[in-house]
Amino acid sequence: MLDTHYVFAIAGSPGRLSGTEINFLAGFRDRFVVSAVSIWEMRLKWDALHASGDRKGPLDPAQALRILAGQNIDFLPLTTAHAATPLHESLSHRDPFDEILLVQAQMEGLKLLTRDARLLGHSLVTQAS
Repeated sequence: MLDTHYVFAIAGSPGRLSGTEINFLAGFRDRFVVSAVSIWEMRLKWDALHASGDRKGPLDPAQALRILAGQNIDFLPLTTAHAATPLHESLSHRDPFDEILLVQAQMEGLKLLTRDARLLGHSLVTQAS
């Protein structure tokens, strides 16, 4: 399952990826999974503005969905079971998006692909290598 950073990159900001990440994603043989939670996070960032007036998110989530529709991607909805289930291995921080993405990974038998240093080392997390 892709962390939101990778969803942004695949949908329109590939310059945000390292060479290692590009090679990893290009060589991935299974279908990617994108959570509805990541799309929601993208929308919140798109709708939020910096003091300068610039958007906090780099891409309109509706446009991202159109781009992602043509990719090797399965979309995972957020269910009430996901929302009600606790994360078995706690996080060292309180980011609700990270927590629910990890709960989804936990319940769906997936790993969350991320570069977020706060998440690396969690049993449900993997990184591009």
